[in-house]
Amino acid sequence: MFLISSLILMIISIMMILMIIANYISMKTFKDREKSSPFECGFDPKNSARLPFSIHFFLIALIFLIFDVEITLIIPFIYSMKYSNIMIISIMFFMFMAILILGLYHEWKQGALNWSL
Repeated sequence: MFLISSLILMIISIMMILMIIANYISMKTFKDREKSSPFECGFDPKNSARLPFSIHFFLIALIFLIFDVEITLIIPFIYSMKYSNIMIISIMFFMFMAILILGLYHEWKQGALNWSL
């Protein structure tokens, strides 16, 4: 019984010593606190949350998401050309690309891609 209690006491003391050493080594300064704060979409988390949101950032993010999803839809077209009628798949692919290009042209004409303030 004495052996078990001495082992438990030794384990607890080693654990406490390691925790104190780790806490002392990892002392954080004010600059480190600024580095580890969250950074979300250019907003400072220490300021007010009711700041006006940049519509340009939103439109560019939306266009990126649209084209990212469209790329995932284009890849099966390429793989299906091996197993299907190449003429039908090519027509579908070019129609799909035409819709994408027309959408990009529309966004460009609407001014969503202009970054002038």
